[in-house]
Amino acid sequence: MIKVVHYINQFYAGIGGEEKADIKPEVREGFVGPGMGLNGLLSKEGVEIVATVICGDSYFNENTEEAKAEIIDMVKKYSPDLFIAGPAFNAGRYGVACGTIAKEVEEKLGIPVLTAMYIENPGADLFKKYLYIVETKNSAAGMRDALPKVAALALKLAKGQEIGLPSEDNYIERGIRKNFFATERGSKRAVDMLVKKLKGEEFVTEFKMPVFDRVAPNAAVKDISKAKIALVTSGGIVPKTNPDHIESSNASKFGKYDIEGVMDLTAETYETAHGGYDPTYANTDSDRVLPVDVLRQMEKEGKIGSLHRYFYTTVGNGTAVASSKKFGETIVKELIADGVDAVILTST
Repeated sequence: MIKVVHYINQFYAGIGGEEKADIKPEVREGFVGPGMGLNGLLSKEGVEIVATVICGDSYFNENTEEAKAEIIDMVKKYSPDLFIAGPAFNAGRYGVACGTIAKEVEEKLGIPVLTAMYIENPGADLFKKYLYIVETKNSAAGMRDALPKVAALALKLAKGQEIGLPSEDNYIERGIRKNFFATERGSKRAVDMLVKKLKGEEFVTEFKMPVFDRVAPNAAVKDISKAKIALVTSGGIVPKTNPDHIESSNASKFGKYDIEGVMDLTAETYETAHGGYDPTYANTDSDRVLPVDVLRQMEKEGKIGSLHRYFYTTVGNGTAVASSKKFGETIVKELIADGVDAVILTST
């Protein structure tokens, strides 16, 4: 029997959500949560999840060295042949935890490892060159699609079989290039691709070039004491009760709220909708994320011209880049139309 240890967070273990994200590592015999479906797929091939390690996302990311040491000791006791973490989908802290502990297990215990997440998860960008990361959809709604892909690649790794191309084995490209013998020489393949491109037909390049956003910096504000300043945040600060129901993760919208005459964001009037960090401090005093109090003081002292009467807010946690760009384009048009001279963009 090939033995597997599976790593999941507090949510998928059924312990709780953000309020339980500080739980320390613990281990349970057998499979838990998504491990049930995964084990069902693996057991058909003589592979079994013998233990599940659980850790809160906040605890892992705030106590990384301690968490790694604790989890390595837990995994070591089972002498597994393979370690699987996730799937994390688009949960940022979970993805980073999965990538971090998988890399640690591979380096310290010398066994194959595997994780899975959405391609825009920050964990994917951090760890794709070190690990096999099965590409998933952006939410747990894609679990049924993800688990068979994870199981298929896990079986190959566990049995020491050759891993195919990313497109064949459903993992995120690692940027590793290997020599191979093609049936046609390079010049013919290049001409074939060029002809397809000229005809507007689809083709697959053999050497993908990185794509970088290039943003030219604006000129400095000439006189900040006369400038109208606006506040924009991805930290999820909203009026109490979150009237527009901005999602705590993978936000589909942004909010625009009037702060005319508001001098301070109090615990009674504002809170955060963000699901990717401990909300305690932001809920106690939302000025910690959106500094209205400080800017009002600067406005009073004449250090800035004025604070724009509206602030814009959304949640950056797991929100797709395409959505963020769309939000930004809309917000910018409104700010320009309102004569705003500069923006303070805050995060968490």
